[in-house]
Amino acid sequence: MDYEHLRNELVRCHSSLSRRLQQINRYAMSHPNEMGMETIAVIAEHSEVPPSSLIRFAKSFGFSGFSEMQKVFQQGLVSRMNEYQKRVQNLNLEMSQLKEGDNSNLGNFIQGGIQALQSLRKTVTDEDLQKAASIMLESRVVHIAAQRRSFPIGTYLTYALSHLGVPNMLLDSVGGMFAEQGKTIRKGDVLLAISFSPYANEVLKLAGNVHERGIPVIGISESILSPLGLFSDVCLEVEEIEVFGFRGVVLSALMCLSLSLVVELGRQREQLPSSPSTEKSN
Repeated sequence: MDYEHLRNELVRCHSSLSRRLQQINRYAMSHPNEMGMETIAVIAEHSEVPPSSLIRFAKSFGFSGFSEMQKVFQQGLVSRMNEYQKRVQNLNLEMSQLKEGDNSNLGNFIQGGIQALQSLRKTVTDEDLQKAASIMLESRVVHIAAQRRSFPIGTYLTYALSHLGVPNMLLDSVGGMFAEQGKTIRKGDVLLAISFSPYANEVLKLAGNVHERGIPVIGISESILSPLGLFSDVCLEVEEIEVFGFRGVVLSALMCLSLSLVVELGRQREQLPSSPSTEKSN
């Protein structure tokens, strides 16, 4: 089993695991590097489980023991390191090609935004967008949950959906009423949740509650293995890029993703058959 296969299995099998193994699974998906590099004792301490549970966790995915599973995480770590080195080399090359005087703060952030957009091309497919739009198309109301630095994109999505004529509600937490706003989500609705590490606990809690009630969740996060990805029927991955420790350059990719999602939803709405009343009036 390679890392990508294991990664998909961790997501697919999460709900069928026992509570203790789900606890380990959440840790494994949030800390893949530690799963590959740390000792079983350290991982057990950090994930707050006994070492024997880690062995049981590995065997539940068909491994003979934890060390065999750890080798797969190590392979994934090596692959990510190679990919990171390539990105650094490409970024350095692009920076070296800038004209003298362009190597400024603005130029660095522009390059970070370009890198975020290039990554988006790899992490989100047309099929992902079509599935997300289809879920929204079939819903009664689209509830949008985004807090902190994800809030600007949540605000834009409610603006764009309103212009498209799609019933929606932004859970803006005015007056500290986020949980109360979340209680308005009903069967037939959909939750569009946006959160990146460090995650907004209120958004994760709401997504988990909605998922348990059988209501669809569309997630936007940095990985389908993020805590939000666990509760999502479809998770749109947007890799975060840091420039001087700032991660705001991801907003360019998020805006591009949001536009693509809204346009795809508009396309699917146009393909709906006309209602009898509409045909009579014509």
